[in-house]
Amino acid sequence: MIRRHSIACLLVLLLGAMPLMAQIRGKSVNISVVPDHRDWTYKVGETAVFKVSVTRSSTLIDNVTVDYEAGPEMYPDVKKQGVLLKDGTMTWKGKMQKPGFYRLKVTARIEGKDYEAWSTAAFSPEKLQPTTTCPADFDDFWSKTLAEARYTSLDAQRTLLPERSNENVNVYQVSFNNMRWGSRTYGILSVPTRPGRYPALLRVPGAGVRPYSGDTYTSPTGAIVFEIGIHGIDVTQPQQLYDNLMNGALNGYWNFGMSSRDDSYYRRVIVGCVRAVDYIAGMPEWNGKSIGVTGSSQGGFLSYATAALDNRITFVAAVHPALCDHTASLQGVACGWPHYFYWNKGKGMEREIAVSRYYDGVNFARRIKCPVWVSFGYNDDVVPPTSAYGTYNVLDCEKTLSIYQQTAHFWYEEQWDEWLAWMRKQMGIEPTN
Repeated sequence: MIRRHSIACLLVLLLGAMPLMAQIRGKSVNISVVPDHRDWTYKVGETAVFKVSVTRSSTLIDNVTVDYEAGPEMYPDVKKQGVLLKDGTMTWKGKMQKPGFYRLKVTARIEGKDYEAWSTAAFSPEKLQPTTTCPADFDDFWSKTLAEARYTSLDAQRTLLPERSNENVNVYQVSFNNMRWGSRTYGILSVPTRPGRYPALLRVPGAGVRPYSGDTYTSPTGAIVFEIGIHGIDVTQPQQLYDNLMNGALNGYWNFGMSSRDDSYYRRVIVGCVRAVDYIAGMPEWNGKSIGVTGSSQGGFLSYATAALDNRITFVAAVHPALCDHTASLQGVACGWPHYFYWNKGKGMEREIAVSRYYDGVNFARRIKCPVWVSFGYNDDVVPPTSAYGTYNVLDCEKTLSIYQQTAHFWYEEQWDEWLAWMRKQMGIEPTN
C-alpha cells in the first residue's frame, strides 16, 4: 500500500513538473543588426553604419556564412549570398538621397536552420509625404453611404455573458444592424457595474477572423469599452469556426470588391465602425462627452476612418496602422498592407487603383481633428514605416508620435503600457496600480 502511494505521489510530481520542463524560450543562436545612431534616424545624405554579429550563447560564431540584402524597404538594391564572416561580424554602410527607410536584412543558416534579423534606419522621416490623391467626391461618397445605412434602425440586441462578467464589469454580446436589415455587426461590450455615466472606448480589430472575449482591463471601473468584429458573425463561438472561415469563405477578404467603391468589403466594415459609435452614443451609461477609438494594423486604419467620419470621436490611438498609401508602390516606394499594387505594379488595375483612394488611411487621416497618438516600429515588415510615418505627417491635429524602433509587427510591453496610459488620460481616468 505504501509503495503504491509513493508511486502515485511521484506521478503527481512528474505531471506537475511537465509544463515547467516543456517551456521553450528564445534561441541559442542570435543575429544582431544595429545602426550607429541610437534613435536609428539620420538626415538625408548621411551614412548609416550597421554592425552585424552572429552569436551562439552570446559568443561570436567563427566562419559563419550569411546572406544579406540592403536598400530601401521593400525594394532592396543589394543582394549577396554565401558571404563568409570569419569572426562572426560584419559592417555595412547605407544612405538615402531622399526621405525614407533603409533596411539591412541578414540570414544565417546554421546546422540546417535559418536565423534572420534586420534593422531599419530612417532618413529624414518627418519629410515623408504620401503618394495617394484624394477623390473630389470622397466626402460626398462617405456622407451618402452613412446616410443610406442610417435609414435602417440599429435594432440593437444586448445579451449578458455572466461567465465573463465580474464584480467590477458586466460583459455583454451586442449586435446591431449595419447597412441594411439583417446585416449585423457583433461585438463585446464591457460596462462598469457601479451606477454612473462613463467615457467610452471603441476597439476596432486587426486583420483576421476571430472571437472576442471582452475588454475588462483597459479601465475596469472607469470606462465603457466596446470591442467589435467586422465580419457580421457572432463573436462568441469556438475558435475552429473562425479558423474555417479565415481559410475558406473569408480568405483574402481584404481584396473582395476592390474594383468597385460600392462593393468593397471595407465599405460595410467602416460603416459598422461608425454605427458602433451610434450605439455607444445611445447608451444611458455614456457620459455624453468622450468616445475614443483604438486599434492596431487594420484596426489602426479603421481608427483613422472612424474618427474622420464621426466628429463625436474625441481621441484616436493607432498602432502600426495598415491600409495607408496604397499607390506608393506605383512609384517604387513601400506601400501599406495589404500591398495591393506591389506585386504587379498596378498593371491592368486602373479601376482598383481609383477605388483604393476611397479606402486609404491617408485620406481619412487628413480629416481628423481630435488628438491622435500613433506608435509603430521601424522594423515592421508588414506595415512599412514609410507608409505609417508618411500618414502621420499629414495629420493636421494635436498629435503624438511614439516610436519603438526595434519592433516589427508586434508590441513591446512598454508600448502597451504607454498606449493604455495615454487613453486613460484622454478619458480622465486616474492611473491604476
